Amino acid sequence: MAMKLGFIGLGIMGRPMALNLRRAGHPLWVHGRRAVTMEPLAAAGALACGSIGAVATHAEVIFVMVSDTPDVERVIAGENGLLSHLRPEQVVVDMSTISPAVTRRLAQELQTCGVEMLDAPVSGGEVGAIDGTLSIMVGGQKATFQRIKPLLEIMGRNIVHVGDHGAGQVAKACNQIVVAVTIQAVSEALTFARGNGVDAAKVRAALLGGFAASQVLKVHGKRMLDEDFTPGFKVQLHQKDLHIVMEDAHKLGIALPGAALVAQHLNALMGSGDGELDSAAIVKIMERMAGRKT
Repeated sequence: MAMKLGFIGLGIMGRPMALNLRRAGHPLWVHGRRAVTMEPLAAAGALACGSIGAVATHAEVIFVMVSDTPDVERVIAGENGLLSHLRPEQVVVDMSTISPAVTRRLAQELQTCGVEMLDAPVSGGEVGAIDGTLSIMVGGQKATFQRIKPLLEIMGRNIVHVGDHGAGQVAKACNQIVVAVTIQAVSEALTFARGNGVDAAKVRAALLGGFAASQVLKVHGKRMLDEDFTPGFKVQLHQKDLHIVMEDAHKLGIALPGAALVAQHLNALMGSGDGELDSAAIVKIMERMAGRKT
């Protein structure tokens, strides 16, 4: 059965996710900070809204996909945000990657208005968003998850209810730790191969057939070899995600030395003006440290 849906945040990830919901036949109201981002959705039959409140007025379920914790706070609890317009029994599904602690607080604020919230961050990049094959990690009430799951299945393939509010964000943080440290490892391996005068492409081909094989070695390793850092996932966003990880680890007293190292390398890329590159550009830092490039 078709549901009245809203989607706020129409960037690289949000736009194709919203398009998939619309193509599935659901009435859709959308809002983006820039009018141009709404044009492909309007062409597909969605209704472009000039404000967050307009989305909230029409939709039963509202998806949010914006860049950072302060952006989600603004959308939900800011001036003229969702909290000013929502009605009991509506559902907010935040698919952004943000602080677990802030997620829990926002969920509590929404619950006081009779509104349920799911945190449902994703992994799979732009290709996964376009193809509807994202991995979606969900936190929130199980009954709400079961109600919304058919909608999530339009956007993703691997959908896991991890636990209560914030659990989805914790799972996404874990994902970002694994991806970041693996990118670091691949960068070191290819730099080591080159330093020994060995063909790094052939080393990668050999590793792909063994226990070291991974999606990161396959995708990011190829980008490193080609020196093609067209962003699938930008340095600045990965830096933001690891900042969330390290901030939470600091509060909990948990040592994450591998993640801390990669966070510093991402900081270095930001400082050198490479924030718009794909995070595979970590290899540039390793090459510089090895004295192979300036």
